[in-house]
Amino acid sequence: MKKIFLFSCLITSIALTSCAQKQQEQQKFAVAKTDAEWKKILTPEQFDVTRNEGTERAFTGIYWDNHEKGTYYCVCCGAPLFSSNTKFESGTGWPSFYAPLGNKYIGVRSDNSLGMERDEVYCKNCGAHLGHVFNDGPKPTGLRYCMNSAALNFKKG
Repeated sequence: MKKIFLFSCLITSIALTSCAQKQQEQQKFAVAKTDAEWKKILTPEQFDVTRNEGTERAFTGIYWDNHEKGTYYCVCCGAPLFSSNTKFESGTGWPSFYAPLGNKYIGVRSDNSLGMERDEVYCKNCGAHLGHVFNDGPKPTGLRYCMNSAALNFKKG
């Protein structure tokens, strides 16, 4: 029983630490809002994906099969993130890009959730979770930025 209690305390401690770190991180972003403010401007799915690090189901997002020319922006703050020129068919069911528009608005941090080691992609302007980046993409970068449609807005042009 003591081991279970200690494990429970450890998990609670990790969760609280993670929550506190997130709150500190959110204060660093140029665009910072409370959850209530985000919920007023985002759909429930957009909020879950961008603010709770959720993931939409494969082949369900509005941009996974988009072939139009234009730019993809952060759904939360409008920061420009990806060009359709770097979008490619990954077969995963999510919009995939081999490069962002630049590093001004794209950040990458370690994500050890779900018992896996992955690299999370987030918006440096507002902290929105966008998706993950993997090392199995095409040339010239060899990267696959696997994004959630719910985290993006697309504008033709």
